[in-house]
Amino acid sequence: MFHHFHDGGIHKSGQGSITKEDFYKIINFIGRKNILDADIFFDKLKNNKLEEKEVCITFDDGIKCQIDIALPVLEELKIKSFFFVYSSIFENRPDYLEVFRYFRMNYFDNVDIFYNDFYRFIDVDLTSFFEDQSDLIKLKKIRHSLYSIEDIKFRLVRDIFLSKDKYEEIMFAMMKEKKCDYKGIISNIYFKKDDIINLDSLGHLVGLHSHNHPTLVENLNYDEQKDEYVKCQSVISKILNKPANEIKWMSHPCGSYNKDTLAILNELGIKLGFKQYMNIDQEKGMKKINNTNLEIARINHNLILKMMN
Repeated sequence: MFHHFHDGGIHKSGQGSITKEDFYKIINFIGRKNILDADIFFDKLKNNKLEEKEVCITFDDGIKCQIDIALPVLEELKIKSFFFVYSSIFENRPDYLEVFRYFRMNYFDNVDIFYNDFYRFIDVDLTSFFEDQSDLIKLKKIRHSLYSIEDIKFRLVRDIFLSKDKYEEIMFAMMKEKKCDYKGIISNIYFKKDDIINLDSLGHLVGLHSHNHPTLVENLNYDEQKDEYVKCQSVISKILNKPANEIKWMSHPCGSYNKDTLAILNELGIKLGFKQYMNIDQEKGMKKINNTNLEIARINHNLILKMMN
């Protein structure tokens, strides 16, 4: 599972981002012979013929650095991958998740300074909130071992304590203080329609990642979840000029889903879904890591780098 890349140019280094050279090293560590093209991975999984060491490469969020930095490597090595995109970015109404990430990575000396500044805008002592969330903090640390405790606490405040509108209000206030032009950021960080058309023409598989990229899909009701995925499938199919039912793969935004999500995906004809972590989540009723074909486990690229070192 890959997200962010940096090159020292327009694509800045940030928390979790890697270079083109890192990407080559990860592929070599996995072994090129073990990496299947996306369509072959899908067919072998569907027919229960995947071998133990066989993997595929996936990318989430429709981030432009994947096109500029990772795609040339894939093409050079003749690897066809999955690219999961959320579709509001193609309607000029992207969720600001990536914009806010860019801001906190590039307008502060380090992320902890950002966190301290962020909490300045919340006029409430969060001690009791964090105490109430202690079990969830432990669970998220197991699921996302690369996150620091402060990373996890920030995400809980963002996703649970604050409403989406209040969170965005705070972020825009912080950006105004720092004289950050978020509109300029948007133009540089997201896929354009031509990017997924090109990926499709090259043989990569473009799939669903919701319409608006909610960070906690599992907190949405059935109809809200269905709307997210119906819209995403519709937008992508129109851009690619394909029937919606030909798009049969997806990944869960932030690894968040529940039984409603799986039922909706089945209803939409989705046959392959990727989660974001390698754990068996007993709260979700999992019996094994790859619990169903809509819950295929992925390993974060930074965990692979950690294994290599």
